[in-house]
Amino acid sequence: MTEREKAEAGYLYDANYDKELEKLRFHCMDLCWEYNQLKPSETEKQRALLKQILGSMEDDCMILPPFRCDYGYNVRVGKAFFANYNAIMLDGAPITFGDHVFIAPNCVFTTANHALDTQQRNAGLEVALPITVGDNVWFGANVTVLPGVTIGSNTVIGAGSVVTRDIPSGVIAVGNPCRVMRQITEADKHRYPAAPEDRKDETV
Repeated sequence: MTEREKAEAGYLYDANYDKELEKLRFHCMDLCWEYNQLKPSETEKQRALLKQILGSMEDDCMILPPFRCDYGYNVRVGKAFFANYNAIMLDGAPITFGDHVFIAPNCVFTTANHALDTQQRNAGLEVALPITVGDNVWFGANVTVLPGVTIGSNTVIGAGSVVTRDIPSGVIAVGNPCRVMRQITEADKHRYPAAPEDRKDETV
């Protein structure tokens, strides 16, 4: 098996010294560098480059630079995807986002686990485990999502959280390690004040 095939199968693989993977990373990093040099108003050029970087995306995808990832082809985003400044995606394994995912600044999604054994780690061996995110998920600022995590739909991950385990749908989860705080309910529709013309339902 090639080192890329080992990574895709979930085995330990040489992430650091394998020439094929090194070439793929440099290609992606060059594209990310080019993307990050564009003017904010050059939205068409940004979209064209993102289509070269990402494995799949919709036309309404928006990622504010700077943005960095390892391979790019393992990142797949759904409709109305938005990532704020300084998103980092270490995609040795697939990172999959559903529709209407919002990501605040300085968030990290990492599929990479270095070997715990020192000899394996010093030999450059890693394992990559996929990250899967459902629809309508909002990540607060400075969230880190670790390898192998699945996050359900309609969930909010609070700022500064470190997500080490799966999080179910329809909840607010916060902390390090990230834990479910409570369910999201109908009452949350009335949490923030609305302008008079936007009030469609005055009941609480």
